[in-house]
Amino acid sequence: MLENIWFNVQYGINHVLDIYAYDHVLFLISLTIPYIFKDWKRVLLLVSVFTLGHTLSLVLASYGIISVNGQLIEFLIPVTILIVALFNVFTAGKGAPKGKIGVLFFATLFFGLIHGLGFAREFKMLAGNTDSKLALLVEFALGIEIAQVIIVFIVLFLGFLTQTIFRFSKRDWVMVISAIVVGLVLPMILKSNYLV
Repeated sequence: MLENIWFNVQYGINHVLDIYAYDHVLFLISLTIPYIFKDWKRVLLLVSVFTLGHTLSLVLASYGIISVNGQLIEFLIPVTILIVALFNVFTAGKGAPKGKIGVLFFATLFFGLIHGLGFAREFKMLAGNTDSKLALLVEFALGIEIAQVIIVFIVLFLGFLTQTIFRFSKRDWVMVISAIVVGLVLPMILKSNYLV
């Protein structure tokens, strides 16, 4: 029983940290770089909102409530990353987005829904005919959240290092990392089967 739970949590962790499917990591980097360590609560809230959207779309897909064209989703995932990275470029130097619940939270929830739909087919195979899909979803979501917290901590720590030790301005840090993300994500969009 405990072994099964750990397997599902680990599956969620590996889903995020998979070196060959780094789109999730790119999204998290884009979401996190405008922030610094003192903003960690806000960043974790954003990341949890993303996990909520991701899990919600898995629930809807695994119970057959929604079905979406896989090629469209594979196209939209890098588009969501591009949008966040470009938002960072155009708002760099203006400070991290503040306020309680705003457009950023709803956009993050929506992007979580899209990213979750990208994994729905694989998740259905993992769930198979199990009676405890909901338990599996919760365990998988826990794994995703653990991996995301690791990524967020690394990005915040690297931001701290570059801005304090190497004296990068926050604006330059956000611009450089966002430009790298854009450079990595554009080929994903252009290679999408949806455009061909």
